Amino acid sequence: MTRKQTTPALTQLGMLVLALLEERPMHPYEMYQLMLSRHEDEFVKIKPGSLYHTVARLADQELVAAEGTDRAGNRPERTTYRIRTAGREALRTRVTELLREPVKEHPAFVSALAEAHNLPVDEVIAALRERVAWIESRLADLLSLRDLAAARGVPRRYWVRVDYIRAQGSAEAEWLRGFIAELESGELEWETFDDETGERVDLTNQP
Repeated sequence: MTRKQTTPALTQLGMLVLALLEERPMHPYEMYQLMLSRHEDEFVKIKPGSLYHTVARLADQELVAAEGTDRAGNRPERTTYRIRTAGREALRTRVTELLREPVKEHPAFVSALAEAHNLPVDEVIAALRERVAWIESRLADLLSLRDLAAARGVPRRYWVRVDYIRAQGSAEAEWLRGFIAELESGELEWETFDDETGERVDLTNQP
């Protein structure tokens, strides 16, 4: 019986490494510097240790291959890697999967929103107003990043995700403003809390 070939699961960082190696062979330190220069850390969590671990794992999975080692001056030896055919196929397969089918994610904010009824309404409103302010600041930063990429002549296909993230942020901020308005107007009923005990006050059947 022929054993079915499976495509190794790729993390976001793993996808990024393979995408960089599609451009040219490079060593992990060069990858790290290039990621930072392209502001990839705005979208993917990048740490040197995690990057080196990811490259090693991709090598173990035979998706990338060591091409050679060099040393410049007193610097540590650096191993250059290149992408293999299997790595190129794994990258394309994973990108297609993620484009086709949404991944079930579990944002912490959704859990907090579900339990917001445990807080006094004023605290919820104040916290959400801070969140909206943070989102608006983030949107401004993304717009600056978008303008920078455009000014450098970077083709839009490389930074289209910035537009997507900005659209997501704008939609969330709009929804939150509407939710805050409901809370402030009393349209959305909320339990009252005793200021001294911090406990809920049950107003059921009270005049």
